[in-house]
Amino acid sequence: MDNRIHAYHHPLVPKNIKVQQSNSSHFAEVLKQQQKIEISKHASDRMTQRNIHLSDADWNKMNEKLDQAKDKGVKESLVIMDEAAFIVNAESKKVITALDKSELSSKIFTNINGTIVMD
Repeated sequence: MDNRIHAYHHPLVPKNIKVQQSNSSHFAEVLKQQQKIEISKHASDRMTQRNIHLSDADWNKMNEKLDQAKDKGVKESLVIMDEAAFIVNAESKKVITALDKSELSSKIFTNINGTIVMD
């Protein structure tokens, strides 16, 4: 005797009712807001050594700008702020290193494909 059931039933969906699709862009926006900036150990050490402190508003603004940069295809970005500059991986939102603003004039930045200037 075979006790396995092999029946397949089609889902019951009325023919005249349209299924409303959810707004996926809204979900994408919520997801972006949940992704926060991560700071590497190297960047954290540099921020401590150079006495670099950012407010929550600055971090939030950087987060928004990184989303915009990522949407434009930027992978590695130089983020220039009033008091500091950062090399950030825009895809993973990870701060790689941090520099004091006074160090910018004597540095050459390589392996970046975008710059974000924040006022």
